[in-house]
Amino acid sequence: MIWCVEDDASIRDIEVYALNSTGFEARGFADGAAFWAALEKERPELVVLDVMLPEIDGIQLLRRMKTDAALRDIPVIMATAKGAEYDKILGLDLGADDYLTKPFGVMELVSRVKAVLRRCRPRQAEVLRCGGLTVDEQEHSVTADGARVELTYKEFQLLRLFLAHPGTAFTRDQLMEQVWGMDFCGESRTVDMHIRTLRQKLGPYGSLIQTVRNVGYRLEEPKHE
Repeated sequence: MIWCVEDDASIRDIEVYALNSTGFEARGFADGAAFWAALEKERPELVVLDVMLPEIDGIQLLRRMKTDAALRDIPVIMATAKGAEYDKILGLDLGADDYLTKPFGVMELVSRVKAVLRRCRPRQAEVLRCGGLTVDEQEHSVTADGARVELTYKEFQLLRLFLAHPGTAFTRDQLMEQVWGMDFCGESRTVDMHIRTLRQKLGPYGSLIQTVRNVGYRLEEPKHE
């Protein structure tokens, strides 16, 4: 079931109709309160979430979802107004899987829903380790020498990607695709800023994330004496 949260009835009806017509089951919600009440009873496969909603906006709802262990893994596509670059970046940083810029066509909506569902297919949670650094995917937690490290959703995803592929050099475009979504058109400095903050939060382990000249970044495994 795909849920569409949109206060404009005409847009909401088109979204639901387009998805139902292409093999999905879709349901619409006019505001955040109705959507949140429904989440207490059932779980959708994916949510198309408008940013500009009355009372509880889409960013607030996304933040609630990503801080709730039972809801954080539900894929979310944010719908934003043209030119709302800040909303796009904030939503993606909070854990949105993709975004749609209004006005968008129904085929783009369906294509993005299909793409996000492919990317977010369930996989077995792992515990990843590198020296004294541990990433627990099930608990969505990070520890350094046993001490908990508080990371944002995107910082966590970056670190998880590095630990899952130690020694692999990722370009900034690859990191944008893997962590922010395949079509996110933000600037490369978005990656650089997150890497810088991640290094600072990891303390001595931050130096494991190395800059690869003219390429991007990689995680260097600690050398053992």
